[in-house]
Amino acid sequence: MSKAKILAVPTNIITGFLGVGKTSAILHLLAQKPADERWAILVNEFGEIGIDKSLFDGQLNNQSNVFIREVPGGCMCCAASLPMQIALNQLLAESRPHRLIIEPTGLGHPKEVMQVLTAEHYQPVLSIHKTITLVDARKLSDLKYTSHDTFNQQLAIADVVIGNKQDLYGTDDADRLAKYVSEHCRAATAVMLTEHGQVSLASLDGAAVNYQQPHHHEKHDHQEHHHHEHGHHHTVSDKPLAAEQELPIGGMLSAENSGEGFNSLGWRFAPDCVFDYHQLRLLLASVEAERLKGVFITDAGIFGYNLTADGLTEIALDECAESRVEIIATELPSDLQANLQACVSSEMS
Repeated sequence: MSKAKILAVPTNIITGFLGVGKTSAILHLLAQKPADERWAILVNEFGEIGIDKSLFDGQLNNQSNVFIREVPGGCMCCAASLPMQIALNQLLAESRPHRLIIEPTGLGHPKEVMQVLTAEHYQPVLSIHKTITLVDARKLSDLKYTSHDTFNQQLAIADVVIGNKQDLYGTDDADRLAKYVSEHCRAATAVMLTEHGQVSLASLDGAAVNYQQPHHHEKHDHQEHHHHEHGHHHTVSDKPLAAEQELPIGGMLSAENSGEGFNSLGWRFAPDCVFDYHQLRLLLASVEAERLKGVFITDAGIFGYNLTADGLTEIALDECAESRVEIIATELPSDLQANLQACVSSEMS
């Protein structure tokens, strides 16, 4: 007997620039998930290594009915073609979810993601609910953000703008956010403030209104759009992404990516590489980068790390198959690989 068709799955995009707290917000939403519901999470990462799934898995405490798939290797507009659709189809078939959440990379273009989700094939399958855009209002005084096309596109597509990290705001930051939204978003866009990614489940409900489905004549060559609109360069290759390759003899694999004015560099380490906890923590806290995420097997346990402009945070994880780390910066530190290797307290096999 064939399974019933998957129809009208409530689907939310949760977007926002690098380091704004998207993963924290999704974890907070998962904590509110009704026990009898199945939720599917599709996560995209700018780098090839893939960190977020490990961070999710390590914090869910074997929470049932949560299904996660990862699409590493670039902004979702690059992944919005075949890789994204394959991952999405597999995720839907596996989970048959009551809700689908899409987390594009902080450097991803949500319009292209929305074009995939609203394509004819998915129209009976997905019900597009509100798009949530997280913003750190302190960044609105920095031209590096306000002049960035992706930053503004994330706001333009939002049904709800959530000013995260409000506990760190200065006197005028909340007012600056309200003014910026009024000038750059549609009139129906709601604005909320929160901290630590504490987003309510109710904020996901309701149909998305601040997007337009592309007309047929607006479709264009992806490579041309990709090059001219946001200068993100990839070479087409049959080589699997670093997240999918077997680790070589020597126990380490690295991968680079670039685009949107940023560069990424990531590493995977063999499962028997155990890091010196204290030495590693000092190293990660000293890194200068727009963003660093990692999961590490150390001599003191398994930990997840998240470095933003606000400092380094550490979370104890329940499990981790191998150590992985990814850094995103305008200029990558040249000595980070050697310094990471120096933190390994057991020999690589």
